[in-house]
Parts: sequence; C-alpha cells; structure tokens
Amino acid sequence: MTQVLNIIGGGMAGCEAAWQAAHLGVKVVIHEMRPKVETFAHRTGNLGEMVCSNSFRSDDDEQNAVGLLHWEMRQANGLIMTSADAHALPAGGALAVDRDPFAETVTARLKAHPNVTVSYDEITALPEDGHWIIATGPLTSGNLAEAIAAETGQDALAFFDAIAPIIYFDSINMEKAWFQSRYDKGETEEDRTAYLNCPMDKGTYEAFIDALLEAEKTEFKPGETAKYFDGCLPIEVMAERGRETLRYGPMKPVGLTNPHQPDIKAHAIVQLRRDNALGTLFNIVGFQTKMKYGAQKQVLRMIPGLEEAEFARLGGIHRNTFINSPTLLDDQMRLKSKPHLRFAGQITGVEGYVESAAMGLLAGRFAAAEIMGQPIDTPAPETAMGALITHITGGAEAKTFQPMNVNFGLFPPVVDAKTGRRNRATRYKMYTDRAKEAWTRWLDEARLDAA
Repeated sequence: MTQVLNIIGGGMAGCEAAWQAAHLGVKVVIHEMRPKVETFAHRTGNLGEMVCSNSFRSDDDEQNAVGLLHWEMRQANGLIMTSADAHALPAGGALAVDRDPFAETVTARLKAHPNVTVSYDEITALPEDGHWIIATGPLTSGNLAEAIAAETGQDALAFFDAIAPIIYFDSINMEKAWFQSRYDKGETEEDRTAYLNCPMDKGTYEAFIDALLEAEKTEFKPGETAKYFDGCLPIEVMAERGRETLRYGPMKPVGLTNPHQPDIKAHAIVQLRRDNALGTLFNIVGFQTKMKYGAQKQVLRMIPGLEEAEFARLGGIHRNTFINSPTLLDDQMRLKSKPHLRFAGQITGVEGYVESAAMGLLAGRFAAAEIMGQPIDTPAPETAMGALITHITGGAEAKTFQPMNVNFGLFPPVVDAKTGRRNRATRYKMYTDRAKEAWTRWLDEARLDAA
C-alpha cells in the first residue's frame, strides 16, 4: 500500500516540504483551508502567498546568514527560491519578489507535479496515524491550535505580527521623494535605485512621532497579551521605546543624499521598496503598524512626499502562534509524544519566509526518507539549516524561547586555521565557506534511492 505524506498548510513551509518529498517520489497531499476558510492577512487562495513584506532579505551568500540560507535552498532544488528568483524585483543587495506572480508560480508548479494533490479542507484535529507535517504558520486555525495545545500541554505561545502598508506609486510626490538605495548598494543601476526615499527635517519628525504616539490603535481582546517579535515591531511600539528609536531603525538617514536638497542632511528618512514588477506599488519599509485605518492615513500622510498617498493595502496586526520546539520536537522535527506528526515553518519558532521554507525543506526530506525506509541525518550545525534546526530542537533555552531569524550567532564559532583565533575581518566568509562545504557533503550523503 502506497504511503502518503499529508501536509497541513500551503504556505512557504508546506509548499517546500511538498515539493521536496514529491521530487523524491513520495505521494503528497497538501491540505489548505483557504479560500474556504479565510484569514485576516491573506487575499487569495494561492499557495505560497506572501502576507507581510515582499522581501527575502539579503541575497549575499558570502557575508550574510540569510543569503547563505538562500544558497543552501538553491542547491537543494528549492521551489520557493527558484520561484523567487523567477520573479525578483530590484532591491539593492536584497531579494525582493513580485508577490502575486510568485504565488501563482508556486501554485502552478505544485499542481502540475504528478505526485502532488491539493485538498482544500480545514484540518481541525491532530491526525492519529499516517505521516503528517503541520506547517500551518502564524495563522493556525483556532480549532487546530487548541488541539495542538491540548496535546503538548503547553499554554498557547502567541505574539502579534504587524503588516506594513502598501502605497500606489502614482500618488507619491516625486518633487520631494527620490530613488536611491542606501549607500548605492547593488550591481546595476536598477538595484541602486530600488528604494524611494522621503526626507524629514527635525520639526517634521517630532510632529510625526507625536501623532504616532497619540494615534488610535487596535485594541486587543480581553485576555490577549501583545508579545511582539523584535524583528517585526509596529512603528508605534518602537516610538514608545524612545523618540529617537525610529531614527536609528527604519528611518535612519545615513547613506542617502537628497537630490532636491543635496546640501541639507535629513533628520530622518522613510524608505519605500517596490512591491511589484510594474513598479505601481511600494511598501513602506519597516512600517508595520497597529494603528486603526483612519489614523494610519492621517499619520502616514504627514510624511513628506506622501501627503496625497493612496493605499493599496493598509497595515494591520494578526495573531501568531508557535510551539515550544526545544521541549516538544526531536532532531527530525517530530513531535515527541506523537512521532507520526512533524512540524515545519514558522510554527516551530523560526521567523521569516526563508527560514520557514527552509524548515519545510528539511521536514519534507525527513518525512520522505522515513516513508522510503532510508532515514537521513540532520544537517551539521555548521550549515545554515543545521544551525536553525539545532536551535529550535534543543539549542535554545526553552524557558525563554522566542522566534528567531537565521544569524551567525546560531553557528558554532569559527577560528583562523593558522592562528587558532577568531578573525573579525574574515569571519563571515569563513562561516559561509565552511557551511557550503558541509551542506554540499550533506546533500551528497542524504541522497535517496527513488521510490
């Protein structure tokens, strides 16, 4: 009897898990509740829909940990990365994606695969047998979240993600705004002009902060506690931490020169990044917000150049759920109390599109190997994927476990072979060289005989 791998959730992790297992010859069913059951953040029924930023962050695979993760996924024939590359937008040294064509490509490629079936149904309870991957992400449905909490014995761990607004380009005043990537980063002129910049003098900045702090915000339901991930803080929460916080965060004025006033240094700068290939939509970088819609329009139109901004999407917040993976999962991402269940993606406590997809990649390969009777080892912690899975399945402190982006702090330290010391000047390249060698070796050793 053919054994089937069932995957709950058609986001980044679920799609990547399905793709990896299907390519190894395993039959896969993706269970996706949308569009029958809608969520706050999704707009379509497409698989792999991007609900927050359209950026996969840095694509530098020699100096940046997330760029290294991109590289590892490409080497493993990752669906998410190949689809992202096919719909990349100018973004300096980052990998930004035209979100709708990206999701359409992910959906089409999975549906065209002979080993993949998509079932549009909501799974409300934990399955008792079979092979399953739970990759429901930050918007796990209420019934399934309750079932997970009941099984794990853990109180629900939740925080709130905030979404940044998207603005129509033709409503931006280009007599005040200008195109330039910070420090002119990027190999092409298109890359070096991937961002729009709106400058503020000190008086405008101070008035903006006052309005931000006074604006009407979304109220939480009784009993809910807002516990945000620091990498996705709403701008008003940052402003509450200090009036200068935004100037040293998403509104930092460094590396940019205003061609309209080249002799005047801006006190703060708001950046917008292209959100689609046509260049008709731009999202405000780092401006996740929980302001109510009316307040958003009023406050954001205080930004020079955005006085008459028209919004394709306003910002908002949504609940995000993750499990305490260090206590609950083994190193193959299986739930210790029910080993036929694996978890993947953001629900495991990784943060970000790429990290979520990477954990899907591993979960899909682990599950396929188990079904085929050819178990494989976990990647070495010197690799980006190995560092992430090591962190979430035992490397992190369980009592204070929080979602984590990939970063070199999760990797075993590197030392110079000649001196035996850590070399700050070359350490990132040393991390990536070591990781690439270890990942290439793991891919070779983890090859499976086709089913």
